[in-house]
Amino acid sequence: MKKKCFIFDLDGVIVDTAKYHFKAWKSLAEDLGVDFSIEQNEQLKGVSRVHSLEKILKWGGRTLDPVEFKNKLSQKNTNYLEYISHMNISGLLPDVDRVLRFLANNNQYITLGSASKNARPILDKVKITGLFDAIVDGNDVTKAKPNPEVFLKAARLTKSKTKNCIVFEDSVAGIQAANAAGMISIGIGDSTVLHEAQYNFKDFKVMSNDFLEQLIKKS
Repeated sequence: MKKKCFIFDLDGVIVDTAKYHFKAWKSLAEDLGVDFSIEQNEQLKGVSRVHSLEKILKWGGRTLDPVEFKNKLSQKNTNYLEYISHMNISGLLPDVDRVLRFLANNNQYITLGSASKNARPILDKVKITGLFDAIVDGNDVTKAKPNPEVFLKAARLTKSKTKNCIVFEDSVAGIQAANAAGMISIGIGDSTVLHEAQYNFKDFKVMSNDFLEQLIKKS
């Protein structure tokens, strides 16, 4: 069987941490006197912490000096880490474990391509770190999605050609990054939002093992 490289985003694909990001950003926005909605939070998916804060400040018509900006980033991360400190294996999204183990049992490369700088501790919390052949997170890249750097690095670490890489993403920026890299893009979530993806699934529960096998065999 052919060996492909399956690249997973973290937040909203493997684990349900989007709610924790929202709570942490909303708390910070309130401190700044900026209104922050769930719809705006959607625009931060797959976006780095720095760019996310820049967006929030722009929405609120606020500016911060460099020291205060850095302090606010630290504040958001501290709040987020407090929320995720209580995570356990129940934090895995439905059928993620089945998909990962199917790919592992079929000798496929399993990698992570996430903007999160907390990816490794989260994978440890949900006890799946050992399934990954390579992990690329926000500590390893300098360019945020939709730049494809994070996915290209995952491909290099597994010595995989981009045409043999399959990306699972829940954000528009992530889908655009996968497409820019020349990889197969699979949207996990709302197909009307992720319409640029080559394939769309509401979640992994509706993704069959037969479909995964077709991806492996696809030339």
